[in-house]
Amino acid sequence: MTDGVTSDLSNIADLLVIGAGPTGLACAIAAQRAGFSAVLVDKGCLCNSLFHYPSNMTFFTTPELLEIGDMPFSSPNQKPNRNEALEYYRKVAEHYRLEVRQYETVNSVSGSDGDFTVHTTDRFGRISQHRARKLVVATGYYDLPNYLGIPGEDLPKVMHYYHEPHPFYGLDVVVIGGKNSAAIAALDLWRHGARVTLVHRGAEMHRHVKYWILPDINNRVANGEVTAHFSSSVTKISEDDVTIATPQGELTLPNHFVFALTGYHPDFSFIEGLGVKLDAENDRCPVCDPATLESNVPGIYLAGVIVAGERTNEIFIENGRFHGKLIADHLSSSVLDHNAQDQRQPV
Repeated sequence: MTDGVTSDLSNIADLLVIGAGPTGLACAIAAQRAGFSAVLVDKGCLCNSLFHYPSNMTFFTTPELLEIGDMPFSSPNQKPNRNEALEYYRKVAEHYRLEVRQYETVNSVSGSDGDFTVHTTDRFGRISQHRARKLVVATGYYDLPNYLGIPGEDLPKVMHYYHEPHPFYGLDVVVIGGKNSAAIAALDLWRHGARVTLVHRGAEMHRHVKYWILPDINNRVANGEVTAHFSSSVTKISEDDVTIATPQGELTLPNHFVFALTGYHPDFSFIEGLGVKLDAENDRCPVCDPATLESNVPGIYLAGVIVAGERTNEIFIENGRFHGKLIADHLSSSVLDHNAQDQRQPV
């Protein structure tokens, strides 16, 4: 693994994966196991999205459904937590000796199938280029929150990610949202001494809230331990309060912090900038061959949640981890395989 920046344009990888999350790692592993060279580039750390999950988060699923590269994920827990997952994926990257260029942001891509140049900037503003015959975009969606578009949303008291409860002890906190992240944050904040108000535009908590979380949050609301305003929305955020539109009328509450946990979306502008078309009538799903995951742009593949466009609840690690095999199989049957074999022939 390497953190350095290189601009050796005489060196060309068979495959460059944009995004070093579990799906991106699985794509690089599948390519390597098929005999191709692979490099990953990520604007953050290894598994950057997982790193930014709440520190005590527990996964929905069992360890074996998070496994990649045929490496077992051993856990004493039926449902592993964030720290266990991060350790597991670090070990996978180390085992396969994956070349991961961390903290490099991809700004643009030039060239075409067989010879792409990926232009990046590191955290110090230094510009680099990396060449690859094929690309995989596995950038996920967790980096781009769905903004509310209301006054005061840009105040420093407003956050779109929740990490831990301690800094909010004894304070008035509003949590906006009705799905898992909002329920988990509201419960965690309340249990650690915050005064929590939950605001959700729906008439009740979303049906997809984890089955062991839903009764907990509903009971806290029923007992008045967490104040909830359903069929409601925050319309304004100020330094010392928030304004909420409720069925009973407008309400202004004292407030110190707001967690706007209203979901996230893929970087559609980046995808379109590569020339990949989005299907406006199909939840902005990128155009790609479902059998190979190659997009309408020859040589550019898509993997992970971005394949589903705005339907971000359809693809998770559990099913996105298999995308690498589809891509590697297609590489093996394509011209790339013949080129790679030719280059491996002794002169």
